[in-house]
Amino acid sequence: LVLNSTNSLTGKIFETTNSIYSYLNLKNENESLSKENTLLKKLIYNSKSVNNKLKYEVFSSKVIKNSYSYNNNYLTINKGKVDSISEDMAVISEKGVVGVTDRVSKNYSRVISVLNTKLNLNAKLKKSNHFGVLNWNGMSYSKIQLKDLPKQTKVNIGDTIITGGNSFIFPEGVLIGKVSSFKLDDTQNYIEVEVSLFNDMTNIKNIYIIKNSHLEELKELNE
Repeated sequence: LVLNSTNSLTGKIFETTNSIYSYLNLKNENESLSKENTLLKKLIYNSKSVNNKLKYEVFSSKVIKNSYSYNNNYLTINKGKVDSISEDMAVISEKGVVGVTDRVSKNYSRVISVLNTKLNLNAKLKKSNHFGVLNWNGMSYSKIQLKDLPKQTKVNIGDTIITGGNSFIFPEGVLIGKVSSFKLDDTQNYIEVEVSLFNDMTNIKNIYIIKNSHLEELKELNE
């Protein structure tokens, strides 16, 4: 009986030890993968850099708070000023656009979600250079609206929508979603597009923050 009890206790100890080891190993693998993804995104967004000058910096972070049921939603992430994060930085996930940083403290940052009626982003059709304004109407948390596309734009259900090249914050080509429906607006001169988001905005955890190192220069030039 004593021997069986000892074997049972030893087995539980080994089981617990293996579980801890597996957890730590998985955590290290996830951290390593995150670093690799961050580097990869940095290379992708700087692939069009002139004279090898890096325009974009990329930082990884995690969402610690998220809202999606209001008209003006925000996320909180666990990176701040000490991590070189500032206002007006693009925030994305592996699947696409998440939002823009708007408030930054020492260790944390607040992000205006794409599910915020106050946020306007430049976006376009992936297959052409026709662009418009991306702005949420406050209805479905899985869909967002792209407005002011020229009437002559050829749009099809299923077309991919990406960030445009007219933004100082987002690099061109970040995924947003796919066209689920479209119609002419009230003026009959522009097309309004309903876009199904690639991101599930109710389930955002790992994100990347993109810093345009030329942002201040561009802002001053365009004041």
